[in-house]
Amino acid sequence: MENNDYYSKRVRKHIIFYGRVQGVGFRYRAMYAAESYGVTGWVQNMYDGSVEMEAEGSEADIDNMILTIEKSSYITIDDMSVRTIPVENSRYFSIR
Repeated sequence: MENNDYYSKRVRKHIIFYGRVQGVGFRYRAMYAAESYGVTGWVQNMYDGSVEMEAEGSEADIDNMILTIEKSSYITIDDMSVRTIPVENSRYFSIR
């Protein structure tokens, strides 16, 4: 498998972000970044102060989306829990 094939193949990631991620526009920044890179899925705040996300797209697009979120003012991602889950072929990115 060539590297280009790896980065163009669609994957879905379940991600939990920890740090200063609530009350700082994280979900709206995530939606903007997802739309910029063609990533679909959803994002929501969790009761423990973390943010949960499912992101679907190429590995490169998901990575770029996360890097864009990390560069945002006020947002500080201290840690992430990431696992690959089955692709759902979702069509848009939403805030829950």
